[in-house]
Amino acid sequence: MTVLEDRIVMADQSELTLDMMFELLERMPVPEGIKAEIVQGAIYMSPQRQTHWEIIADIYEQLRARYPRKRIASDVRIDFPGRLNGFASDVAAFKEDSVKDGNGRWRYQDVEFVAEVISKDTAGNDYGPKLDAYAVAGVPVYVIADPYTGECHLHTRPRDGKYRTALTFDFGDEIDLTGTPVGITLGTEEFPCEQKKGGATAAP
Repeated sequence: MTVLEDRIVMADQSELTLDMMFELLERMPVPEGIKAEIVQGAIYMSPQRQTHWEIIADIYEQLRARYPRKRIASDVRIDFPGRLNGFASDVAAFKEDSVKDGNGRWRYQDVEFVAEVISKDTAGNDYGPKLDAYAVAGVPVYVIADPYTGECHLHTRPRDGKYRTALTFDFGDEIDLTGTPVGITLGTEEFPCEQKKGGATAAP
């Protein structure tokens, strides 16, 4: 296992399992406020900015109109399809009859909403491998909130490992999810933007 300068830890995928990697991660001196997750066999660690937290909190508060507190999670390990994918989604909401597995973890089959708030260093994951994994898992609604561009990207109708519908909204727009299992309209008028320093993070 090697720690790189960009704070990404790579693992030898032929030798380690997700459980082994998370056990190693728990032994690492990870500071408070650092989010850690495993994407395609790499451990990514990124600090949570105030802007990031405000968007997560706003989404959580709006989901509470539809979901009880115990069916919403943030930064909690959920294993998704693909090689060594143990995500800690910014916000995830679960079906009414969801049950945890034998290890006490949520099952990806029960996820019906996921939101990721872009961090500059890990944006590629949210727009790339995590997008693919959520589609393969059949997550009905995936929202990417990007405070660097002031946009939300809505992905719905997963089929055959791809999202069939992708829409972009500006911060301030309402995102109509009433035709999905989520069943609410998500407001974005209070989503803050990050100040641009050296350029914005754009979707690939």
